[in-house]
Amino acid sequence: MLLYPATIRRDGDTFVVLFPDIAHAHTNGKSRQDALAHAPDALQAGIAMLMEKNLEIPSPGKARGKNPVLVGLPSVVSSAKVELYTALRACGVRKAELARRMGIHKQQVERLMDIGHASRIEQLEAAFAALNMRLIVDIRSAA
Repeated sequence: MLLYPATIRRDGDTFVVLFPDIAHAHTNGKSRQDALAHAPDALQAGIAMLMEKNLEIPSPGKARGKNPVLVGLPSVVSSAKVELYTALRACGVRKAELARRMGIHKQQVERLMDIGHASRIEQLEAAFAALNMRLIVDIRSAA
């Protein structure tokens, strides 16, 4: 799962969350907890914008400070879609070619690549397999 460092600062009577690695991703809230609750969706929106514009998605930078705040995307499926997007760019494979390799229509690949669209994990596994890759979910202790 991709975890991006975030900074939280007070701005008047609100708290603002910024992501140094994803310039257009930001949110705010009435409290620190409220702002952090909105942070995963803001991160997803920022990354979705990069994907829509066919731009590179930066890797998460190093977390700094005593108590760094790391924010992940709202779901493992969203993270897998970002990784698939990155893998397609790295391999130089276009969506139409991925569709051909998977034996599906390009429109289905478009939906699969839409970070806001609900997709089944099996579809993502098939997409990675078409790139000669495997999708692996890693579970770790939260502490």
